[in-house]
Amino acid sequence: MLSVGVGPLSLSIGHLLLVLAFVVALIVGALTGRKEKTPVAGTLADIFLVAMVSARIGFVVRYFGEYQGDWLGMIDIRDGGFDMVTGLVVALAFTGYLMWKRAAMRRALGSAVAAGLITWGGISGLIALMNQQTQGLPEVALTDLNARPVDLANLAGDRPTVVNLWATWCPPCIREMPVLEEAQQRYPGVNFVFANQGEHPETIRKFLMEQNLNLSHVLSDRQNNFGRVVGSHGLPTTLFYNAQGNLVDTHMGELSRASLVRSLERFDASYLNSNSNSSAGQSQGKNTRQHTGQD
Repeated sequence: MLSVGVGPLSLSIGHLLLVLAFVVALIVGALTGRKEKTPVAGTLADIFLVAMVSARIGFVVRYFGEYQGDWLGMIDIRDGGFDMVTGLVVALAFTGYLMWKRAAMRRALGSAVAAGLITWGGISGLIALMNQQTQGLPEVALTDLNARPVDLANLAGDRPTVVNLWATWCPPCIREMPVLEEAQQRYPGVNFVFANQGEHPETIRKFLMEQNLNLSHVLSDRQNNFGRVVGSHGLPTTLFYNAQGNLVDTHMGELSRASLVRSLERFDASYLNSNSNSSAGQSQGKNTRQHTGQD
């Protein structure tokens, strides 16, 4: 499962785990602090905020080159760009400082932070282990825009494959399309597949023409089978399969150039450093005409 539906909203499992860990920390902090009459909820909120801000700054610094010309993108957290290692290190350092300065809350604060970290780390590790056991691309019924069946495994071949689940009515999907279109040219060693969820091929074809998008491997999933199989309850969702067909990363929500590059780093570098841009561009143009029906 990649996301959970909460009414009209969807939360990725990663975000849900952070919320769960914070709630656990609050509960443990409240129970421990009550005995010593030392409230720690406000302090925990400060630690969480410092961790998130630090994680964002760490991510922007790491992928600074991808934000050239898009300075507002540095503060646009909708791309999910956070460097959790940086956030964790800063959070632990800040916690240590607070425990040193405020002796009265050491026990309650230490217990709360430890409980939150154990919850987050333990469940995250379990989910990562489950994902590692996922073998092969999902077997779902997909067609091109001329209603011809497409076998995803054959389409992927022996190269890494990025599968983007999207719809024409989804604003984040529309905003990230130019990023993915650029990535097709930038990384010719990677397959990019656009599996539209639930819409008629003519609607998809009209959208591509209106947006002037030159995308290869645009497919139709009229029954939303792909989303159900992988456990996605929101759009856009992007899945990253390595050359062996194993799921190595997922991203729910809008992609930026930086967040896309971070996920692509899960692939073998040899596929990302291909110099066949010219031939790939010609092939992509051919595939676009084939899959969009623009003959």
